[in-house]
Amino acid sequence: MADLFHNLYMGFSVILSFENVLLCFIGCFVGTLIGVLPGIGPLATIAILMPITYNTEPVGALIMLAGIYYGSQYGGSTTAILVNMPGESSSIVTALDGHAMARQGRAGKALGIAAIGSFVAGTFATLVIAATALPLSDLALSLTAGNYFALMLLGLSLAIVLAGGSLLKAMGMLITGVMMALVGADQVTGEPRLTFGTDILYNGFDIAIVSMGLFGIAEILRNLEAREQRPVVSNFIGSLLPNRKDIAEASGAIARGSLLGALIGIIPGNGATLSTFASYALEKRVSRHPERFGKGAIQGVAGPESANNAAAQTTFVPLLTLGLPSTATMALVGGAMTLHGVIPGPQVIAKHPDLFWGVITSMWVGNLMLVIINLPLISIWVKFLKVPYHLLFPMIVLFCCVGMYSVNARPSDVLQVAVFGIVGYLLSKLRFEAAPLLLGLVLGGMLEDNLRRGLILSEGSIGTFIGEPLTLVTLGITGIALGSALLPVIRKRRVYLVEDA
Repeated sequence: MADLFHNLYMGFSVILSFENVLLCFIGCFVGTLIGVLPGIGPLATIAILMPITYNTEPVGALIMLAGIYYGSQYGGSTTAILVNMPGESSSIVTALDGHAMARQGRAGKALGIAAIGSFVAGTFATLVIAATALPLSDLALSLTAGNYFALMLLGLSLAIVLAGGSLLKAMGMLITGVMMALVGADQVTGEPRLTFGTDILYNGFDIAIVSMGLFGIAEILRNLEAREQRPVVSNFIGSLLPNRKDIAEASGAIARGSLLGALIGIIPGNGATLSTFASYALEKRVSRHPERFGKGAIQGVAGPESANNAAAQTTFVPLLTLGLPSTATMALVGGAMTLHGVIPGPQVIAKHPDLFWGVITSMWVGNLMLVIINLPLISIWVKFLKVPYHLLFPMIVLFCCVGMYSVNARPSDVLQVAVFGIVGYLLSKLRFEAAPLLLGLVLGGMLEDNLRRGLILSEGSIGTFIGEPLTLVTLGITGIALGSALLPVIRKRRVYLVEDA
């Protein structure tokens, strides 16, 4: 316990510098904004803003990117409650009872309880990360190359299983990502591979370029294609402070949502979205008046909002302790860490304790900022909804180009972003998800590294990959996960998800 408080003290000494506080504020502010504006999600925003973090210290860059991610979960509730337009997929459930409360003249109370629930959940999730980080890192340090190879395979298989739409398409995108990870100089010999004689590909595919094109530019093109709908915004919000009765009714939902979200966030998959649906279903089941849900039940706002904020933060646990990104967004954050010379995994705590504990404590500071940013500025956030998107996108594209060019001063980088943007747009039109490709690109290099390391240490014997109980169990789970995706019920659900997208 003493070590935990010492580590948290170290983290607060890192975050409470002027530069890091400013970067945390920028991340939370931008995250809230993209949460409010439907269309541009945290994945596209992190891809677009990644180049501007290159000139900052690694800890500051990660603090800002983390703020964007959990800030977007927070901001999505504002428009979900006020205008029934969820800014993020994790806010869909919040709109059910949140907007019903707004129609009853209780919009302020819904926003207030969402803010309180998110802050409490964020505080709880920060403590969960701090308490579980060291044991998980110690466990990870004892893993062999074979264990890590099996973990990488599990992560890649879950990318296929959890993707929407066709299983074959998801597998094709994943394999494409893994093959892209093999492009460039060989890690051991330095010989060029799959470069087709071009110097541009000698260093491989830059994850910032690929992600900015596939998610940032492609998202802009998709939004321009869609028909704009201007929401009808009510000017009446009411008191933002819930009364004692509201607090009493919502306290149980906040506690259950925080715990549920923290647990689901650690599991690979879209934890923030999944946790909101699970929390809503749980609250409806334990309620004495389930008939009130969908008609303005405050528990229907408190539980899901607590769950999505807790899940958004604990999603960082597998990345920072095991080096295993559980979502496409975490893969992008892991790529940003690698570009800054920090390899995600168990060595982060030992080699970069200031970065690890600084990021953990920044989550608590960021949650406090989100309360201050969101509640007093609600009227300003809603006004952003009235700005036509076709007036916003030129500035976003200009920002992308300038940011990408400023990194290496190479016009070819900007051209590659444009190419990947067109590719990403075409993939979406053909119903291919780009997220498995990004996970394949990030995990492919790690998969190859552990495969070669295991073969070298075992003098070419494959027994190192099948001779250990933990490796066999992990490979067994991988097989079960892939087999489950072939079940008719799951396959129908995948088609349903992609049709809804």
